[in-house]
Amino acid sequence: MYRIAFIIAAFLAVALGLLVGTLNSDTVSVDLLWVQMQWPLGLLLLCVLVVGLVIGLLISWIFSVMPLKTRLRKAQNKES
Repeated sequence: MYRIAFIIAAFLAVALGLLVGTLNSDTVSVDLLWVQMQWPLGLLLLCVLVVGLVIGLLISWIFSVMPLKTRLRKAQNKES
């Protein structure tokens, strides 16, 4: 069941990426402090989406998973 769900999710992600890339093919200028690049708007949107997702997951992990692991470790040490 999980394999089928993963295949469907991967297919939808690829289809969404192709759709965004196709509909937003204009070139835009990305000016960072140290470098200036010309990227297609669709690629830039997908890269920003991935970076935002990774940062959001990292913040969620730091502020929810790490404290819970610490509490679990302390509780297991008290039992011993």
